[in-house]
Amino acid sequence: MALVVVNAGEAPPERTWQIAAALPAGAPIVVMIHGYRFSPHSIHDPHNHILGLHPPADCRRAVSWPRALGFGNADDPREGLAVAFGWEARGRLRTAYGQAAAAGADLGPLVEALASAAGRPVAMIGHSLGARVALEALGHTAPGAAGRLILLAAAEMRDRAEVAIASPAGQLAEVINVTSRENDLYDFAMEIALSAGRRPALGFGLSRRTDRWLDLQIDASDTLAALKSMGFPISGQAQRYSHWSPYLRDGLFELYAAALRQPEALPLWLLRRHLPTRAAPRWSRLLARPWGGRDTDAGGPHATAA
Repeated sequence: MALVVVNAGEAPPERTWQIAAALPAGAPIVVMIHGYRFSPHSIHDPHNHILGLHPPADCRRAVSWPRALGFGNADDPREGLAVAFGWEARGRLRTAYGQAAAAGADLGPLVEALASAAGRPVAMIGHSLGARVALEALGHTAPGAAGRLILLAAAEMRDRAEVAIASPAGQLAEVINVTSRENDLYDFAMEIALSAGRRPALGFGLSRRTDRWLDLQIDASDTLAALKSMGFPISGQAQRYSHWSPYLRDGLFELYAAALRQPEALPLWLLRRHLPTRAAPRWSRLLARPWGGRDTDAGGPHATAA
C-alpha cells in the first residue's frame, strides 16, 4: 500500500508516478477528497484527520478513510495507491463552493496523469463539497481516466452535476450518489444560500435516470435489507439530521471498499436490481414520529421523492 498526499495547487511527490507505474494488475487507485471546513497546512489539516492513517482517537468524526478502504499494509502493493487530496475548504459556504471548483480543475489533470501512468481508471470518493471537487474534475480530465465516483452527502447542485456527467470523461465514469434524509437540512441550507431555493441539490439525484448513475439512500430500511442480502450488513441506527452519516455509519466503508476496489464485482446494474427505485420525501426523517430516541424509517417501497 502507498498513501500519497497531494494538495490542490501543489505538485505531487515524485514517487507518485513510480508507485503508479509499478502497481500490479487489479490494484486500484483511489483519490479521497474531504469536504467543507478543512484546510491543509493548518490546525484543520485533513491529512491529520479523515485522510490520514492515524487520526485523533478523541474525535468521533475522525475515521481513517484510507484504512477503512483497505489501504493499511505498507508491504502489499496489491492494495494499490491511495491519494489523499487536500484543498482549501475554509471560509463562507459560497467561498468554499467556488474554491471546490478550482480544486476540481486541479484534480482533473492529476487523475489523467495517474490513469496514464498506471494504465487503469482512477476512482474517487468525496464527502460534502469534496463531491463537488470530484464532479468538477470530470470536466478537466481525459475520457476514460476517471472510473467510479462515490459521492457522500454531496454538497452540489443537480444542474452542475448533470453538466459534469455530460462531459466526455463524465460519460464514461460511474457515480454512486450516497444520500440520506438525515442530510435534508444541509441540502436545504445550501439551496437557500447558493440559489435562494431555486435550484435543487443532489439529495434526490438527477432530473432523469442514466445507467451510469445510482442513488443510494442509506437511511431507508428496504435499502439496508437489500444491501444485507448482498453481503453488506449496515447499521440501521440513524439520526434526525446528520451530514456525516455516509462515512460514520457502521458497515458502509466495507461497501465503498468493494465498490471502488472491484467495481466489476459490484456493477451498478446489479445494485439497481436489488435496491428500491424511489427515495423517501424530504423531511420524512426530521418530522417522523415518535420523537424519542428510537430510530424511525425514512424510506420504503411506497415512498416518493419530493
